[in-house]
Amino acid sequence: MDTEHHKALREAVAAFGKRHGRAGDTQQLWTDAGKLGYLGVNLPEEHGGGGGGISELSIVLEELGAAGCPLLMLVVSPAICGTVISRFGTDAQKQQWLPGLADGTRIMAFGITEPDAGSNSHRITTTARRDQDTGDWILKGRKVFISGVDIADATLIVGRTEDARTGRLKPCLFIVPREAPGFTRHPIDMELNAAEKQFELTLDDVRLPADALVGDEDAGLLQLFAGLNPERIMTAAFAIGMGRHALAKAVEYARDRTVWNTPIGAHQAIAHPLAQAHIDLELARLMMQRAASLYDAGDDTGAGEAANMAKYAAGEACVKAVDQAVHTLGGNGLTREYGLARLTTAARVARIAPVSREMILNYVSHQTLGLPKSY
Repeated sequence: MDTEHHKALREAVAAFGKRHGRAGDTQQLWTDAGKLGYLGVNLPEEHGGGGGGISELSIVLEELGAAGCPLLMLVVSPAICGTVISRFGTDAQKQQWLPGLADGTRIMAFGITEPDAGSNSHRITTTARRDQDTGDWILKGRKVFISGVDIADATLIVGRTEDARTGRLKPCLFIVPREAPGFTRHPIDMELNAAEKQFELTLDDVRLPADALVGDEDAGLLQLFAGLNPERIMTAAFAIGMGRHALAKAVEYARDRTVWNTPIGAHQAIAHPLAQAHIDLELARLMMQRAASLYDAGDDTGAGEAANMAKYAAGEACVKAVDQAVHTLGGNGLTREYGLARLTTAARVARIAPVSREMILNYVSHQTLGLPKSY
């Protein structure tokens, strides 16, 4: 449940989102949200943040989504990249990046997905090797479906280095500046109508200084999941906000739309599915709050399970809420005026990204229930 502090934050962000509206300039929204301190509520106060956690940042994203103006890069820049750098970065990395990530003047993208790896992070082929003469890192590989690279100052790239003791590859995180030689991006032609564009990245012997590595070279997996759990929690917030926005549109329409002298919302065939959508969204929010609370308390293992469940529940609830909202409005649900048709595609993102619902079911069946692993 929300604390008094959380309620105040929720009300303030909701009012801010309402003032902006769903048809506004995303860049201006980002700038204004940064000035008000909303983008960095989860980052340390000593580096310009609000000193809160993912609990607070998820409220910001949910309420902006409910107002019809979600900021997808909140999932990436402060939640994933900001969290990883604040937890594992050097003092120099924190000073260089966190103040800008907190106030929105700097943006960082996150690159993990690869064309041939999909959900299997163990098959990542982007490799990083040391130049023995200079100590530089040299990265080579490809990434795909990376959000917002065109507006990001740098991308936090997941690569793999060879363990000198075992010869096995292990994950490591590198800050790659936008204009680094050999680092190129190609837009992916998406049917999804979103302000943030998707890109394929190529790293062709990208040379980075030794201090581009974030954290300990031997603790890459721990650091990676320190970013992936917030990603799942924030994706849940994104989905819940979107679902709430669609549901509010449908409820308003069902109250006002009158056929045969009775508002259509009086009919149980309309009212009950909307009530069910509300229940599902509220249940998903409770799991999201639990996941955020566990993560902020430092329980990475517990947060991993809860974050996966929250993301699953929120994705399902969002899709059902949007579908029911469109159905409630009938033909009007497909008009630009009401803005619901575009959500029918966007809602599916919460089901498939950053990890599919099937992979979450794999995780729960194997990790939680102890069933044999199928993959």
